[in-house]
This record gives sequence, C-alpha cells and structure tokens, in this order.
Amino acid sequence: MWTTLYIACCLLVLIQLIYPFFSMLLAQVFGRERRPENNNHNRQVDFACIITAYRNAAIAKPLVESLLRQQNANFLIYLVVDECPPFDFDIRDERFILLKPESPLQLKVKSILYATRHFRRAHEYIVIFDADNVVHPAFLEVINEYAAAGYACIQGQRTAKNLDTSYAALDSLGEHYKNHIERLTPYLLGSSAVISGSGMATATALYMAYLQSPEIQQGQHLGKKMMQEDKILQNFLLRQGEKIAYARQAIVYDEKVTTGKAVETQRSRWLFSYFQNIPNAIGHLLRGVFNLSFNQFYFGFITLALPMFLQLALAGALVIAGIWIAPLWAIGMVMGMMVFGLGLLLALQLDNAPAPVWKALWQAPRFVFRQILALFKMGNPHKNFTPTEHGKPVSADEVLKDR
Repeated sequence: MWTTLYIACCLLVLIQLIYPFFSMLLAQVFGRERRPENNNHNRQVDFACIITAYRNAAIAKPLVESLLRQQNANFLIYLVVDECPPFDFDIRDERFILLKPESPLQLKVKSILYATRHFRRAHEYIVIFDADNVVHPAFLEVINEYAAAGYACIQGQRTAKNLDTSYAALDSLGEHYKNHIERLTPYLLGSSAVISGSGMATATALYMAYLQSPEIQQGQHLGKKMMQEDKILQNFLLRQGEKIAYARQAIVYDEKVTTGKAVETQRSRWLFSYFQNIPNAIGHLLRGVFNLSFNQFYFGFITLALPMFLQLALAGALVIAGIWIAPLWAIGMVMGMMVFGLGLLLALQLDNAPAPVWKALWQAPRFVFRQILALFKMGNPHKNFTPTEHGKPVSADEVLKDR
C-alpha cells in the first residue's frame, strides 16, 4: 500500500517537473506565433488606463509620464489614489484624470471599480496597471494591434524595472520563467497565457461583466482574504471560452522585491491565492475534457501545477523517502529534478534573462527559504498581507537606458 501511494506521489510530482522542458520543445518545434491579422492598420482603439495607488501616489508619476508618451494617442489615464498623502504630479494633460476617493477603499478591485464609475467616455478596452509599473513607449501601440484584430484579452510582457539586489534578480528570474512557461508557451501551443496582474488589456464589455461577477461582488467583503483579482479575471475569461493572448512585444516594467521580508510578504499573498484557486483550476481541467477544449484543459493544468519551490521540496522529500521504499523511483525523481533544472535554464535563455539574473542563480536557496517561511504566514491574512513597499520612482528613460 505504501509503495503504491509513494509511486502515485512520484508520478504527480514528476509530471510537474518535466512538463516545462518538453512543452517548451513542443512550442519551439510546433508552436505558432499568433500575430494579429488586422486589416485596418490605422484604427486606434480607445483605451482606459487604470492605475491603482495605495498610500504612495509618488511612485505612480513615472508610469503616468510613460503612458503620456505612448505612440498610440487614443486613451485616458485614470489614477486612483487611495489613502495617499498629498502629492503634486505637476502634470497638465487632459488625458490624465486624478481620482481621490472620499473614504478609504483598501482593496485594489475597489479602486478599479471606483475608476470605472468615473469614466469620461465609453472606452473599448480597459488596461490595468500597478502604480510601480513603467511602460515601454510602444506598449499601447502593440496592444492596439491585438485589440484591433479582435483579441478579447491581451497580456503584455512584464519584466524587471530594477535588478539592484539579489532578491530583485531572483524575483525577476521567476518572472522570466513564468513568462516563457505560463504565458508564451501556452499561447504558442494554442492555449491561454496566465494573467500577470498588471499590463493586461481586456475588452470593456467583458471586463465590466467580470466586475459584476459573484466572485468580485462577494470578494470585496472578504478584504485581504479575497482571491487575487487577476486569478478571478482569468477564470472568468476561460469559463466564457475566451483565449488570453500574449503580446511579448508590449513591455511593462515591474518593480521587483528587494528584501527577504518583502519576499515573504508578497509570496504569502500569492500562495494564499494559489490554494484558493485550486478548485477553479480543477474546474478548467474538467471543462477541457468534457468540452474537448485544449485551451481550457491546458490552462487548468498549468494553473494547478505547484509553485516551483514546492515542486522541488516535494521532489527532494520523495528522493529521501524512496531510498527505503522504492530506490528506482528515487533515481527517477533525481532525473526529473535534473530535467526541471534544464528547463529552467532553457527558459531563462529563451526569455533573454539579463546577466544579473544569471549571476543570482547560486543564491536561489535564499529565495526558496523565504518562500517556505511565507507558507507559515498564510493563516492570518489581515495581519501578514501588508502592501509591498516601493523604492524611489524610476523614469522610463532610466529603465530603458539600463536595458
């Protein structure tokens, strides 16, 4: 009995360890870059760019400035400053609307809802940003190509704004890995990209329907126990049978965590939402089977897969246990871990990870240790899920110069 249970656990973990490497190979050989086929190249889609800032409005100024310099001119920016100290943006542009809620909102989705209630006009697409983001000058131009061609949801490519500490470089390592394994590879194979949380554009009608969904309406009252809104959005879209496109040329720079404490705080929120989302991931898998939908099935699989550090931790434990239970399977798990490592290196290479990320690889155990500590902070969200502290504002010019 114990041997059978052990082998079953090995199979479940082994599949998760090796699928990234082989899925990348399949995508490289058989994948297809689904670039927009837009017959109306001159059409400019009307975008509503929503930025949510909590207790720090100053960090959003570079993002606002980078959006105002976009090559696509048909947009308005709505910046919601929730519980932020007074800050003079010194920006006089009719495309920039500063919104100050009268009472504290304390939840990102509430800030988004507040922005939609103050739209100046009926926009075609809604683009969501975090206050610490900065966008490439061509971001909206690329997103416009996909939107004008009829894609209902487009995820841009998030990449690191800062690589100034080993923790930031390792956080960026995870982003490069996810960009290739959870976004580009599924998209090349005909499935959906996983939403990043910012830098994504969604057709307004769909996005407003998502905001009225029971998960959002009821989740607002859960406070910090609410599942992350990006997961709710992607679940909503997949249930509607939509595909999430991945526009890797639409680059949004995201601030990475710089300390071990910030890793614990951020990852505890992410892990909490991951476990909350398991029933939804299983639901996509089952719908994929019954609907004969590769999109839903593959998306369910990749969102059900354990976080990297849990995969490796379980694999290591199974190797140790297998020495006494099933030595051959223990050897198989070691080989699976080696394939996983090869897949990680391949993903970094294909995603053009910069030198600081490669140099930080040897410090990965520090990052893993902090994520393990984050597991023990999930039990008290209202105490431990504090906002990530941001560094000094960095302009788009500074970021592009560094690149």
